[in-house]
Amino acid sequence: MDFHASLMRHAVSADNPTVLALAGVLSSAFDEGGVQVLPIRGLDAAATRWLLAHWFPGADLALPAQWSASATASPGGSRYDEVDDLVALFKAHADPRAGTPDELHCVVHALACACLGANHLWQDLRLPSRRELSALLVYWFPRLAARNVNDMKWKKFFYRQLCEREGLFVCKAPSCGVCSDYMHCFGAE
Repeated sequence: MDFHASLMRHAVSADNPTVLALAGVLSSAFDEGGVQVLPIRGLDAAATRWLLAHWFPGADLALPAQWSASATASPGGSRYDEVDDLVALFKAHADPRAGTPDELHCVVHALACACLGANHLWQDLRLPSRRELSALLVYWFPRLAARNVNDMKWKKFFYRQLCEREGLFVCKAPSCGVCSDYMHCFGAE
């Protein structure tokens, strides 16, 4: 089953970056773990059903998912402590005017889970380009997005923010401009 196409057939908007990103996270999780496992860590069955009904009305009927009240997201290894840290980072910088608390809850958990992917964040979210990711971040987390003054890759930027909160510094040199990893953080995508 093409989960992404199925979700997008039910999407409330085919060009809204939030909807596109949620479709990307959900479809990637369904592709990997099937529809019997909750797709997003931090969202229980009720929250997942709410997400589908809110952004993809009718998709729940197209997807053969039957989550129980006690269902949990796929364990996915030892990196899930990172999800909790990223959720806290996003919530601390969320614009309360961007959406309801339920919407924000879904967005921050989906975005945090996508950060565990192996590609650029916009690719892990299955967005068409980095531009849509930037629009999503500016909308939901304007203060956090504004801190990325040097246009660092978003995933690296988020992890750098986490490290700075803990007093750790990622660059091997005192300045990013002379760091040997500069092109990994700021190079062309």
